[in-house]
Amino acid sequence: MAWMAWTVPTAIFFATIACLLVIFTVLAIRYPETPRPGVLRIETTRGDRLFISLLGSAFICIGWLAVFGAPLWAALIVCLIYAAAVFRWV
Repeated sequence: MAWMAWTVPTAIFFATIACLLVIFTVLAIRYPETPRPGVLRIETTRGDRLFISLLGSAFICIGWLAVFGAPLWAALIVCLIYAAAVFRWV
């Protein structure tokens, strides 16, 4: 896969996503969950909330890059707060 620019941050990103998917799969098998309605009034499971938080975090990072530029450390903090809110209330 020499065509892709694999850097350490890129590898960490994909490894984190892979670990999250494994963890959520084990949780779903070990502790089955019934969907629950949140503030959006749609029933969501842990996997749904993970998807919503990842998608929203991507938009937060794109918006951050458009407004503030390259260093994304503060955007990462905003994304973590957003993900915590999604898992708590959605």
